[in-house]
Amino acid sequence: MKIFPAIDLYEKKAVRLYKGRYDEMTVYSDDPLSVALDFEESGAEYIHLVDLEGARDGNTPNIDVVRKIVENTDLFVEIGGGIRSIETVDKYLEIGVDRVILGTAALTDEAFLKKALEKHGDKIAVGVDIKDGNVAIKGWVERSEVDAFDFCEKLQALGVSNVICTDISRDGAMKGAAHELYRELSERFSLNITASGGVSSLDDVKRLASLKLYGAIIGKAYYTGAISIREAVEVAK
Repeated sequence: MKIFPAIDLYEKKAVRLYKGRYDEMTVYSDDPLSVALDFEESGAEYIHLVDLEGARDGNTPNIDVVRKIVENTDLFVEIGGGIRSIETVDKYLEIGVDRVILGTAALTDEAFLKKALEKHGDKIAVGVDIKDGNVAIKGWVERSEVDAFDFCEKLQALGVSNVICTDISRDGAMKGAAHELYRELSERFSLNITASGGVSSLDDVKRLASLKLYGAIIGKAYYTGAISIREAVEVAK
């Protein structure tokens, strides 16, 4: 299983939200590149970036920070947050990002999702953010009427290969990952599933790795010192 340490970007800083709430934000670093370099020095090979302003507003205000991370590390870089047009997808891939994650737009604009898949194949992933069993959209502010499992089924049929699945109720809450959710997802689908939200101990990492998931995202647990990225990478192997 691959470990994706995460940086959430807001006003060019590394921050974390509590359960996706913009009014409960903690700033961890004014220099996201130094955080990315620390991940790399700790043995990480992948990084998960989220542009929180982009997720909320549908633009790319932190693209210069993303470019710096791409240019100054050897990490595999994936990014999500407000990617709602093929122009934005192209813009990120042109600066060297390895994979782009579609969220709201994958649910609300199937023609765009199909076009992105047609043009860029497995460089396109979809974020499935789950709130009370349904898919949440627009930076988690709205809950759609679409069942999360039905949505995954549709994504698989469309040819999506990578899905980042977040249980919003656990994100940033340090309560452990939703292991049953990921077990069910991994049993029902042949998608590459990355677990996100609530990964807060090495035991979490071990249990997720035993489910043969593609990846796990580590956010707040790194910033609070609860998980060492070096140890997580070893355990995930």
